[in-house]
Amino acid sequence: MARASDVLDIVRGELGYTEFPQGSNKTKYGRWYGLDGNPWCMMFVQWCCAQAGVKLPARTASCGAMMRAAQDAGCWVTGDYKPGDVVIYDFPGGAATDHTGIVESVTASGIIAIEGNTGAGNDANGGQVQRRTRSNSLIVGAVRPTYDEEEEDMVTYAKLKDVPEKFRHIIDKLMTAGIVQGDGSDPSGNGDIINLTHEQVRTLVFIYRGGGFDRKLEVEGMETAVQ
Repeated sequence: MARASDVLDIVRGELGYTEFPQGSNKTKYGRWYGLDGNPWCMMFVQWCCAQAGVKLPARTASCGAMMRAAQDAGCWVTGDYKPGDVVIYDFPGGAATDHTGIVESVTASGIIAIEGNTGAGNDANGGQVQRRTRSNSLIVGAVRPTYDEEEEDMVTYAKLKDVPEKFRHIIDKLMTAGIVQGDGSDPSGNGDIINLTHEQVRTLVFIYRGGGFDRKLEVEGMETAVQ
């Protein structure tokens, strides 16, 4: 059985993914699910959970159907949200269940979630995988999958300044390039909340040193790791 952190490792790795062509709803998640070209926020959640070996109460691309299946299965919660929960939102206007994402962390007034098919111009059909900050007032409830217990001694770095010095300059560079995305709380720099585990930091550094991010760095006009 998977842990919540296993799912979060998967979803963080998808940050920045964009449908192509823009406005088409065409994605690898839709192709995998079998409904490519349709709104894909729930298909993104389904794909990520499947990659991590996490079972959801229904195989559906519908937020409403997922909510009802979770209620029937007894895994629907309406408060005290936790990392790994699959939240379902009701945005003003439109349907009663508009959008979904996976909770990464909890704030004083809501959550930070990673969501598919969102964007600054359209919360529920924005075409990209992004980290979004949401208030509790927008959340209808959440599916809470059954996860293995997390290791209590897991080390997490909330901000760049908390990352060990020997890795900090690389994570700083990846944040500047948009490869590591924070919660947007520091628009003038890299002081966002990132909540990376020590293992995630080590993995990012390993990929960077091997040139795995060089294409993105080159696009951003930054020095690549492999010369």
